[in-house]
Formats: sequence, C-alpha cells, structure tokens
Amino acid sequence: MVLQLQVWALWLLQESEGISFDPRSVWANMGVLAKLVVLVLFIMSAWSIGVMIDRVIAYNAARKQSRAFAPAVAGALREGKLDEAIKIADRFNKSHLAKVVVAGLQEFKAHQMSADIPGEDIEASRRALERAEAIVHAELKRGVSALATIGSTAPFVGLFGTVVGIMNAFKSISTSKSTGLGAVAGGISEALITTAVGLFVAIPAVWMFNYFSNRIESFDVEMGNSSSELIDYFLKRTQAKVGK
Repeated sequence: MVLQLQVWALWLLQESEGISFDPRSVWANMGVLAKLVVLVLFIMSAWSIGVMIDRVIAYNAARKQSRAFAPAVAGALREGKLDEAIKIADRFNKSHLAKVVVAGLQEFKAHQMSADIPGEDIEASRRALERAEAIVHAELKRGVSALATIGSTAPFVGLFGTVVGIMNAFKSISTSKSTGLGAVAGGISEALITTAVGLFVAIPAVWMFNYFSNRIESFDVEMGNSSSELIDYFLKRTQAKVGK
C-alpha cells in the first residue's frame, strides 16, 4: 500500500503542471534534515551490507571446513588416536564443529592423564563442550543482531524524513500563498525519497537476518549432535578402559 501510494504520488508530480522528477534537483532542493536522514540511511545500508558479506564468508567457510573435518576426525577417533584428532581439529580453525570437538577432546585427554575419580572426566568433558558451544554460537551470531536493528529502525528513520518533507510542503504553501502542486512538490519529493530509501534499507536487512538466523540454528543442531556423539565415544572408551 505504501509503495502504491508513492507511485501514484510520483505520477501526479510528473503529470500535473508540467513538473518533472529529477533526483539531482530533488537532492539539491532537499532540506538539511532530509539530507541528514538519507545519509543516515545510507550508512545503515553500508553497515548491513558489510555484516552480510562478513557472515556469508564466515558461514560458507565453516560449512566447507566442517564437511572435511567430520570424516577426518571420525577416522582418528575410531583408531583411538586422541592426539591426532586434536591436531586435525586445530587445522580446521574456521569449522564450528572443530572448535567444539577440540574443547571436549582436550578436556577428556587432560582428565585421562590425571587420577580423577571415574566419571568425572565425562562430566568435565560435557561442561567443556557446553562452554565451547556457547562461545561458538556467540561468534556465529556476531553482527546478526545489527541486521535486526537496522531492519526494524530504518523504516522509522525514513518516516522521520517523510514527516520533515510534509512539514516543508506545508511551509512552502504558507510562504508562497499558493495551494497548487508546484508549491508542495519539493516537500512531497523529500517525503517520498526518504520513505523509499528507508524501505530499501530495511527489507534486505530483515531478509538476511531471517536467513542467517536459520543458518545459526542449523549450526547449533550440528554442534549439539557432535557433542552428544563425542560424549558417547568418551563413555565407550572409559568403559572399555575399566573393563580391562
């Protein structure tokens, strides 16, 4: 509805009284507050684009390295080579799975070398895995909340520019003592531009926030499954050791 009203208003500006819509002249005739609103929106857009690029690169690297890490570390664990598994995890430093698994392996290995009571090494490893999951989750989520903030506030920033434009339109009517479209064209142009720019900034930010949130949930599930499988491995290894 808002976009449809904008299109109709622009058409009226172009068709009525021979007024043409030229973005450069509109920018030149915009007030200081309206220009400030547009600049703020462009800064918000640049920030959101930066976050999008950073997160896409980080998530793709995490996915790619995790696919290579999982079979490699599984083979080492099947052979009971904890040291080799830790070295493999250290090589895949961008993998979310490797960051979690290496924390559990290091904790389990440290307790295996000590004289702790049986079962304490499992609980310690579980706590280490939980801490690592929380840290990695925070790393994956870095910057994503900014997209939510930009997506929710950009339309209101644009709305502020709309209000300023309408105020300028009424001011022009008061100054020129005329109620024709030419007297309010500048103010209406400011209102339409700031509203459109606000929506242009907000819509991609909301889309990408939802997309990244889904990817983070997927990563969380993968980390949870890996932690559970690793705890099962530790239990089997401990039971086999006690059986001997």
